[in-house]
Amino acid sequence: MLKLMRTHATSWVIKIILGAIVLVFVFWGVGTFSSRPENKAATVNGEVISQEDYRESYNNLLEQYRQRFGGNLNEDMLKMLNLKKQALDQLIDRNLMRREALKLDFRVSDKEIADFVQKTEAFQENGAFNERKYKNILAYHHLTPEKFESLQKDAMLTDKLRALIINNVKVSDEEAREWYKWNDASVRIDYALFKPDKYQDIKPTDEEVTAYFDKNKTKYKTEAKVRIEFLHFKPDIYSSRVTVTDEEIREYYENNAKEFENPKKVSARHIMIKVDKGSDANIIEEKKKKAVEVYEKVKAGGDFTELAKTHSEDPGSKDKGGELGEFTQDRMVKPFADKAFSMNAGEISEPVLTDFGWHIIKVEKVTEASTTSLDDAKEKIRKKMTDDRAKSLAYDEAEAVYGTLPRSEDMAKAVQAKNLTVVKTEFLERKDILEKKDKYNGIENRSKLATLVFSLNLLELSEIEDLGDGYYIVQVLEKIPEATAEFKDVAEKVKAELTKEKQNEKAEKDAKDFLDTLKKGVSLEEAGKTAGVEVKATDFFSRNKPIPVLGNEREVSENAFNLSLTKKFPENPVKSNTGWYVIAFKEKKEPDAEGFDKEKDNIKKRLLQQKQSKAFESWLSQIRSKSEIIREKEFAE
Repeated sequence: MLKLMRTHATSWVIKIILGAIVLVFVFWGVGTFSSRPENKAATVNGEVISQEDYRESYNNLLEQYRQRFGGNLNEDMLKMLNLKKQALDQLIDRNLMRREALKLDFRVSDKEIADFVQKTEAFQENGAFNERKYKNILAYHHLTPEKFESLQKDAMLTDKLRALIINNVKVSDEEAREWYKWNDASVRIDYALFKPDKYQDIKPTDEEVTAYFDKNKTKYKTEAKVRIEFLHFKPDIYSSRVTVTDEEIREYYENNAKEFENPKKVSARHIMIKVDKGSDANIIEEKKKKAVEVYEKVKAGGDFTELAKTHSEDPGSKDKGGELGEFTQDRMVKPFADKAFSMNAGEISEPVLTDFGWHIIKVEKVTEASTTSLDDAKEKIRKKMTDDRAKSLAYDEAEAVYGTLPRSEDMAKAVQAKNLTVVKTEFLERKDILEKKDKYNGIENRSKLATLVFSLNLLELSEIEDLGDGYYIVQVLEKIPEATAEFKDVAEKVKAELTKEKQNEKAEKDAKDFLDTLKKGVSLEEAGKTAGVEVKATDFFSRNKPIPVLGNEREVSENAFNLSLTKKFPENPVKSNTGWYVIAFKEKKEPDAEGFDKEKDNIKKRLLQQKQSKAFESWLSQIRSKSEIIREKEFAE
């Protein structure tokens, strides 16, 4: 039954519908709200949200964040994101919105659902809806048509409700103008930076270090550890069961024609004379003259590669003689790509202007567009289809085994008679898993495994997890929680952190003393000499852009825009990652009035989205406050 779906599991068509399904999951949760009371996570006005619904919502959110943050997603980030609360909040909000939509007599007809399904390109074949394809796609993702259509119905219902609430939200030209004036204004400031690491003479005593540890014991923890066991369903071992016929290969080739189209490619070098974005016409023309001078040297017989090493201002290719390698037209900015793809091998262009600057382009090779023949693609298709089907067989077996496992006993005992190998580990810390310090190095997605095992309860079975090299069922056998460390084991770390804290305190005190001196009327230059700190000035910068030289110092920027000629200094020094800033107002500049006319439509669109979002959240907040929402103890906020 799943043959077609598995054959095309990674085609662009399937990716579209996966995106649609994921969106439904992420925004509306999964499953129905009718469930046994003893299996509930919460009730909303007497209606049950089941633990199963909650787990589905949690897992979908977790996967979303894994895709966004990759290996950077760790236990601390999960705590900060408060994923458990997010997951349950989504389900509660979905319930409330569905109820309100029905109260207002909103309905989604069977015809609307049918139209959506039939017009979804992923469910079509040769431009027409294909029921077999529709059912196969849903079956592969463990959805029935009824469940998928129910999910879509809820999504469309709440879309109608949201439209009613936000349709009357408007943004006037005057609102947009005021926002433009606020957002695009720019300032210049004087500043002095007091860096903590300047104070190298600070040396805490042994008594101070011990006292600091006693006061902050909770900061110093041993790492939590787990001992796990797992079943691994590796697709490779199922490959021998798969047969792919020549007819199936031909069908795949014909149904995925775009996959075998090879676009035109160009290999090129360039010499770039950089022009900062937003530069005025005089600067652009001045830079062009420099580019023309280099171009003339090339035309006179100069070695392009050597001239690029000498004159190019592109740090990424300069040392390689301007080499860009081979690229397709969509990989480069339009003016550059348009020119490069109009040239023949060996040709050199006159300077071409892009947002990055002036480019002199040398095309070294042109590879014309082509189509890989069926004969040439056959073995690649066969391998792909074999791998996809083997992976599906591995999942099917994992699913069959999973259904027989007890939920609170050692799974090794349950599979003894099934001739399955259960791998048991020693105790592992998170870093052991991430840094592959254990002997189970075959597991590819280590960050996902680490997040998974430290979120499971004792003897709790995981869902069937794809960890990159196949499917896994994981169970936690033992857990050792984090605990307060012994002083002798962390003494050096404690000393380093106390030193850093004292350095920071000294930097803050000196910054405050410096600011107090300025407030008494002493000039920046004089105060700087007395304090032994260098006073500098920035160029103009706007609210949401990096400060020249300083970079993304948001606190400095926010304080700077609160200053004026009548209030030259902030109340206190400004804390940053690099130290303590003392800043002083220098000059403010209003944005160009003509710029508003160019940006007005985009500004109004952006402000409208913000106001609509706030209006909807305000409405939803009122509905929450009027509702009886009871979270079960283990799901309480």
